[in-house]
Amino acid sequence: MGHFRPDGAFQEGGLKCARMLPFGKWGANRKGSVAMGENDEAAREQVRAANQAFYHAFATGDFSAMDDLWSCRAAVVCIHPGWPPVRGRDDVMASWRGILANPPSPAIHTVDEDVYLMGEAAMVLCSESIGEIFLVATNLFVREDGNWRLVHHHAGITEHRPKTARRPPSGTVH
Repeated sequence: MGHFRPDGAFQEGGLKCARMLPFGKWGANRKGSVAMGENDEAAREQVRAANQAFYHAFATGDFSAMDDLWSCRAAVVCIHPGWPPVRGRDDVMASWRGILANPPSPAIHTVDEDVYLMGEAAMVLCSESIGEIFLVATNLFVREDGNWRLVHHHAGITEHRPKTARRPPSGTVH
């Protein structure tokens, strides 16, 4: 777990994180938020970039990059395929440390990303492709110190091939 230091910052897993807030306390109208409307596309691109950074860290086994992507303030939860929910930053990061020690081969990449903005939160619905295995995933982000940080990842196997997924080549390739 973690603890609050005398200066009020939350110390967790050897990392210096700011005080964590439970879900629902981070609000949608904080100073510095991107207003919905004219800046929607810019915010969507920032969320899409954060989502791609998540999958890049996953594909390359980069624990440090993965750790930087997860929120230090909001409650975090991760549901890996076939696992029960992993709750709390320490346990979520421990799960990623184990997974990233043996990154998937072939590497994971995303297909059909849809970004939904919700004030200071955003959701990405996408398909994950690992070779010919497809999963459907939901990634939730909150804006923290001007950056989009993960608070929730949930992935599960699906029998449906995403619309834009590449089909394997037919016939013999020499």
